[in-house]
Amino acid sequence: MSTDTVRLDADRVDTTEQSLPYRACFAVRAAADPGTLPRILELFAKRGLVPSSVQARLTPGGLSGDPEPALSVDLQVAGMDPALVEVVAESLRQIWVVERVLTAEVLSARAA
Repeated sequence: MSTDTVRLDADRVDTTEQSLPYRACFAVRAAADPGTLPRILELFAKRGLVPSSVQARLTPGGLSGDPEPALSVDLQVAGMDPALVEVVAESLRQIWVVERVLTAEVLSARAA
């Protein structure tokens, strides 16, 4: 009986992380809707990306002065190509519940 080696997507991501020494950061503000978080995470999942950090919290009021609470979601993804960061940010902005998307790139400490 022979054994086969299986490469997981995590192996591919680790290689990318080594070649691109920064983290892409996304700050998303959206309506507090039960489907908001899955819609946001789906854009990363369909590209085979696993965020290294995701934080979501309800905050008072939306940007338009709406008294309803909003959902603030902060995500970090290691090793994303800058062009892909912009593509994902634009895709996030197309989600109907999303009010604002900000992006930043943070250089990792080991590369500094």
